[in-house]
Amino acid sequence: MTDTLRLAAADAPRAAHLLAQGELVAFPTETVYGLGANGLDPEAVAAIFAAKGRPQDNPLILHIPGPDHLARYCAHIPAAAYDLARRFWPGPLTMILARKPVVPDVVTAGLDTVGMRCPDHPVAREILELCQLPIAAPSANTSGKPSPTTAQAVWEDMAGKIAAVVDGGPCAVGVESTIVDLTVAPPRLLRPGGVTLEELGEVLGPVAVDEAVVRLMSTGEKPRAPGMKYRHYAPKAPVTVVRGEPRETAAYICSHLRPGVGVICFEDYVNLFPGCPLRSLGPEGDLSEQARRLFEALRWFDGQADVTAIYAQSPDSGGLGLAVTNRLNKAAGFHIIDL
Repeated sequence: MTDTLRLAAADAPRAAHLLAQGELVAFPTETVYGLGANGLDPEAVAAIFAAKGRPQDNPLILHIPGPDHLARYCAHIPAAAYDLARRFWPGPLTMILARKPVVPDVVTAGLDTVGMRCPDHPVAREILELCQLPIAAPSANTSGKPSPTTAQAVWEDMAGKIAAVVDGGPCAVGVESTIVDLTVAPPRLLRPGGVTLEELGEVLGPVAVDEAVVRLMSTGEKPRAPGMKYRHYAPKAPVTVVRGEPRETAAYICSHLRPGVGVICFEDYVNLFPGCPLRSLGPEGDLSEQARRLFEALRWFDGQADVTAIYAQSPDSGGLGLAVTNRLNKAAGFHIIDL
């Protein structure tokens, strides 16, 4: 059992020192809280998998201070990578690039590629500048559970398992970074996130969407990026996503209410479910707010012992909605009802 430290944002230098010493430190990014380790230290990276209970074939992302660090860890970097960095870094975008041998196999799950990101959060950026190391950092939660968007959520999963948790306040985006594979033509979206498919297209031209965005991967398929293969973001109670026109989906959920059913819905329909265990995603038309609230809503239900099933309204899949629906569908194991 580790005595986990609670650190404030002003303690970023201490967090950087711990990471340089091979310790695990959870820290805020603009997307979700990450569980960081020195990405060049195989033993430290292996400790991430142990702390999370993460499958070994699920690769990690390396976080760096800026695009000038790409050539240290990546080979055959296309011009498109720097085009994307100029537009979206620092920010919620991860690029899959060919790796150099300096990147340990444990980071990439044995793949010849690696995900690279420059986060946009003052605490994360200070830590990376102080370390001058690539920090491997998946979301700081027990594997399979909803990702943490507050330090308290990290504490609930990781206290006693890691050296420190740095509290930088709630995350602004709320869903993990977009992942785009630049080693294939056309570039391929592997995970939707805070940078939308439409925004990627403005820089890259046509972008393919990997099938793993809209379906479960099979047992034998090898994920090229985090979040592709396994059931993710799932609370203890099974989730059913109801997809369609919001008034119709709200009416459908109303007709299926029974004791033990919880509801995740848009703010516009909260009054239809009086006395029901409920979390609001925010207004029907506010995708940014829905992204910020989603993981908190899913985690909240883990504290509701009487909830045995959850119904969730789904936004449409345009823009940031693709990321929200992707996370909801994965939380449900792609158990979706189309109206």
